[in-house]
Amino acid sequence: MDILLVASAFNSLSQRVYAELSDQGHGVDVVLASHGADAVRAAVREVRPELVVAPMLKSALPEDVWQEHTCLIVHPGPPGDRGPSALDWAIAEEASEWGVTVLQAEAAMDAGDIWADGTFPVPPAGKSDLYRNELSDAATAAVLLAVRRFADGSFKPRPQSDPEVRVVWRDYFRQEQRRIDWEQDDTATVLRKLRGADSQPGVLDELCGREVFLHGGHPEDRLRGRPGELLATRAGAVCRATRDGAVWIPELRPPKSSGDPAPFRRPAASVLAGFPAPPGSGPGMPGAYDRPYWLPEIAVPLELPPERTTWTDIRYRQRGDVGFLSFSFPGGAMSTVHCRRLLAAYRYALTRRTSVLVLGGARDFFSNGIHLNVIEASSDPAGESWSNLVAMNDLVEAVLRTTDRVVVAALGGNAAAGGVMLALAADEVWCRTGSVLNPHYRTMGLYGSEYWTYSLPRRVGAEAAERLTSEALPMSAATAERIGLVDRLVPVPAAEFAAEVERLAADVAGDPDLARRITTKATARHADELQRPLAEYRRTELARMRADFFDPEAPYHALRSAFVRKLPHGSARPPARDGAR
Repeated sequence: MDILLVASAFNSLSQRVYAELSDQGHGVDVVLASHGADAVRAAVREVRPELVVAPMLKSALPEDVWQEHTCLIVHPGPPGDRGPSALDWAIAEEASEWGVTVLQAEAAMDAGDIWADGTFPVPPAGKSDLYRNELSDAATAAVLLAVRRFADGSFKPRPQSDPEVRVVWRDYFRQEQRRIDWEQDDTATVLRKLRGADSQPGVLDELCGREVFLHGGHPEDRLRGRPGELLATRAGAVCRATRDGAVWIPELRPPKSSGDPAPFRRPAASVLAGFPAPPGSGPGMPGAYDRPYWLPEIAVPLELPPERTTWTDIRYRQRGDVGFLSFSFPGGAMSTVHCRRLLAAYRYALTRRTSVLVLGGARDFFSNGIHLNVIEASSDPAGESWSNLVAMNDLVEAVLRTTDRVVVAALGGNAAAGGVMLALAADEVWCRTGSVLNPHYRTMGLYGSEYWTYSLPRRVGAEAAERLTSEALPMSAATAERIGLVDRLVPVPAAEFAAEVERLAADVAGDPDLARRITTKATARHADELQRPLAEYRRTELARMRADFFDPEAPYHALRSAFVRKLPHGSARPPARDGAR
């Protein structure tokens, strides 16, 4: 069928629905509803779709569109649920299970006939993590079922007037309901409020006399202080005391009304460094450091004891002959500091006696490459872009040059740009079936680096590598496995991914042929180095990227700024209409 996707943003769910409908042979085009009603009407006239699907919609479809075409809307709530903040309410009310509904567009919001629905568990995860994983699995399955039912022609959607459908209207979830009372709220309540707004919109609060949005929340098991007191920093996050414990907050966002030149999410410590220090903190200049000088930096070892519940974004553990180096960075973005710390952890992992090393393995994002928000906030974006890219290349090179063990990249969630190339540096790429890959850089106006000109062609061939990087389309895990980009699909829910990866890695370590395989790997790397050294790939790629970074007129700068600041014409745009089929 010819299907038109209408989305307020070409986000993770929109990309997954696009990729999986395309996998089933449908012709899929995309138009952004954020471009306005006329853009949607123009797309409908041009495509003349048999069906319109809206995976993520913040505004109503034009009335003439849904009256003249069947339009299916994905609502992130169970049948009968109505309102703009369904998932927020599910987290706030501590639902153990939630639902998703595919319904037909009509005049009343979320009141249309039901074409398909599904349920999913609600783990103690952030809203965005839940959205990209459990909800995405259920929503995609429901969309595919609804499309099959529409194509069949005999299915009659269920009206919401059906007695079995319990209609519940839930108002917009406002900041007043998210607000934390640090004197009264216990740690569990604080974590629930933080997790319910981790990506958007954040929890509005006050630090050092300034308003700021808090993003993300993780428990701390040892540090304690007066409720609301800032206690420490760690790897860019800040720790704040609760009534009965403490929480780590990875990111902060100054409000646009604050006048801050960088009003977008960034590592919390770097934002706080620009705020005035509390009275009595000693001498220091706001903004002169990358963290608040008046708070202690309290590190933890890479190998944490199993009883610890504190937060850290990089961990190492070992089970027999298998090492696991897991990492989880907000939004999958890796700054210069993130890359250098992960490289140090990788080098530590190589000192351990293992035959298999698993890189990643956590639920949600694997990596999306360089940290555009940190770059945009820098006083020298071109210089920070370069430093970030060099650090990312150093990390990827270390993985490529590992010849004494098998390295597995385990992707529990999405990956893009340099994050995909980091995965391809490993010997095997394992991917959860719900993941979406974007193995390209074009939407940010970049040529690309991280040794992609070596890693990508050797997996998929030169012709396919050129097509993937030029078309710049999202790809399902199934398609990635079919073309050789991924070696193994892991068909489990997000909550089971880490345990399944551990089981599979143990099988690899127990393979009697493993020693021969490692020897063959080292021989192949040596042969590749003689044919064309890695240093030459790096030199060529970085020369192209230097031009992209240091030319002030290069498209990268406008695209990066628009993407980070969420301006109308940012980089996260859908594929061009003539290339989306």
